[in-house]
Amino acid sequence: MKSFGERIADTLIADGLLSEEQLNAVVEVQKKQGGRLLKLLLERGFVTEQDMMVSMGKCLGYQPLTLSKMHVPQDTIDLIPKDMAQSYKMVAIACLGNKLFVAMADPLNVLALDDLRRARPNMEIVPLISTEKAVSDFLNNAINTQAAGGINEILKDVNASEEVELAKDKDDEINLDRLVESSGEAPVIKLVNLILVQAVKDRASDIHLEPFEKSLRLRYRIDGMLYDSAAPPKSLQAAITSRIKIMANLDIAERRLPQDGRFRIKLAGREVDLRISVLPTVHGEKIVMRVLDKGSLNLNLDHFGMDPEDLQKFKNAIDAPHGMMLMTGPTGSGKTSTLYAVLNYLNKEDVNIVTVEDPVEYQMVGINQVQVKPEIGLTFAGGLRSILRQDPDIVMVGEIRDSETADIAVKAALTGHLVLSTLHTNDAPGAITRLIDMGIEPFLITSSLLMACAQRLVRKVCPHCKESFQVPPETLQRFGLNPDDASNKMFYRGHGCGRCKDTGFLGRMAILEVLPASNALKEQILHNASAAVIKNLALQEGMKTLRAAGIEKAKAGLTTIDEILRVTGTEE
Repeated sequence: MKSFGERIADTLIADGLLSEEQLNAVVEVQKKQGGRLLKLLLERGFVTEQDMMVSMGKCLGYQPLTLSKMHVPQDTIDLIPKDMAQSYKMVAIACLGNKLFVAMADPLNVLALDDLRRARPNMEIVPLISTEKAVSDFLNNAINTQAAGGINEILKDVNASEEVELAKDKDDEINLDRLVESSGEAPVIKLVNLILVQAVKDRASDIHLEPFEKSLRLRYRIDGMLYDSAAPPKSLQAAITSRIKIMANLDIAERRLPQDGRFRIKLAGREVDLRISVLPTVHGEKIVMRVLDKGSLNLNLDHFGMDPEDLQKFKNAIDAPHGMMLMTGPTGSGKTSTLYAVLNYLNKEDVNIVTVEDPVEYQMVGINQVQVKPEIGLTFAGGLRSILRQDPDIVMVGEIRDSETADIAVKAALTGHLVLSTLHTNDAPGAITRLIDMGIEPFLITSSLLMACAQRLVRKVCPHCKESFQVPPETLQRFGLNPDDASNKMFYRGHGCGRCKDTGFLGRMAILEVLPASNALKEQILHNASAAVIKNLALQEGMKTLRAAGIEKAKAGLTTIDEILRVTGTEE
């Protein structure tokens, strides 16, 4: 019996849209490389998506849809969660009684249909056929229309107290001549202000302005995920870029080289710092703005969500008179924010705290912060050497990037200083082996290391649309949980509401893997033990892995099982 793909190929040949030679060539490729027959036909351009859709409709007895000519109410589109719609390329086009009609690029995708049935258990799903491009275009138009409504709401909400005002610090002085030259661009100035207002209101950490051949794309990173927003027209690209460059005091005439800058705005009585990165692309300059809102920074260690036992281990380490504490994790995992909370906890009148950072993200009262400037020779290693001549009690090094910085940091910890720093490793045991790889002698590590911690940020379930649900037994087994033991545990997820913008998540929190340097651990380090051996010993001594810490949060109803799986990945 022929497969569904072969039946469609036969239909394409019968309609004169595909030749036997083309089919045989693709079958040979499939035998060697694997893959789906229909996808290979499309990739090689032997048939178009439109022809494939018509043939698939004939085989299934469905009438193909022309989505571009359809007007679907937003309420109907919203019946399928945005992430699911984008992932599976499906869109709800009608709801009649308990029947939900769904246009799909692949109506035979069983996983997609099963997920949708779980999301809408009281509805009968009726799949219909469209092309992948048509579904993608339809979803993007729907997102832009909805986002445009959001910007219109912001336009209504913006009042005199929410005007974006550039802060006039010495370092952030704005070139008045350039502002005069741009005075004729008032609509553009207002548009850029609205982009910044929306970012702060939505708690965005980054703003992305991406130029393409015929369009401009605007995205906000909220709780670690990128979301599309209503984009300005392509015709305003040059004016918007110039306005942002003027605000950051960059060279508006230079369009061939990357540029970095920063500026500060006042919004509703609060100051927000923005770091700007401009990158030339083939269709213009891509701009990313990092939003540093000190008002949203959590500087209280007790509110980090660590369980009491780990919190006590954490405080024992940072209360030590000297030694080194390392935070590890990928970029954007909140390592620096945690170290800021530690500095805030240690910031007393009788201690001298100096930091060397790249860049200085948040300015803190009572702490001497140094900005790294490699172009003039002020590196982490050079800055750290100078700091040690400043009679410090506590030193924070933004990141240990090379063996020279590692060597100075370890020696500083041995000579009576408390040293805090970060490393890019996946877990806490990996920090120890990374130092050894950098050429630090094991006996120096055992004498200086107080603690290594790994950190990730997970999204919190929205408390306004939180609902309980049954986790499938196979998912629990994947996390090493006994389904029978976990059956009495209630797990939660967000249904999606206006306050969380239909994502089901609102805000983020940290999960930590805390590894104190015990005597037994130091003994293993002296014997050049691998990261796996160190990890096994740490687990025997009671260390919780990132995944275990995350599962505790899921059991407490603070996040979801899927979110822990997304963040911890292959962690075992």
